[in-house]
Amino acid sequence: MRFMVIVKANQDTEAGVMPSEQMLAAMGKYNEELVKAGVMLAGEGLHPSSKGVRVGFGADGKRTVVDGPFAETKELIAGFWLWQVRSREEAIEWIKRAPFEPGDVIEIRQVFEAEDFGAEFTPELREQEERLREQIAAR
Repeated sequence: MRFMVIVKANQDTEAGVMPSEQMLAAMGKYNEELVKAGVMLAGEGLHPSSKGVRVGFGADGKRTVVDGPFAETKELIAGFWLWQVRSREEAIEWIKRAPFEPGDVIEIRQVFEAEDFGAEFTPELREQEERLREQIAAR
């Protein structure tokens, strides 16, 4: 099972405050544990929303682009991991070991797999998906 582990933004991350050397070292050690255990597939921190944009898709086919920053800090993302684990419970146990500060919030969401889509995900669509994943892996 794959899970997206979402690190919620806070006032510091939205202000562009960089983590301390101590926090970077602790997170590096934690990430090393995840990699050695075969859990971590990807993980990155994100720039604040002031450097981002939102693109809206209207019913009329028009696209709107709104520059950040965005007001609701609690709804924003500061970083993420993509993990491969056996269960939701295993993901929870891993995140409990993470070196976060009091008040930080982490969200864990399962990633859809091909079999989750049922008959609508036809053999042709599955083949297309597999080709795309192979192309990505080859880069």
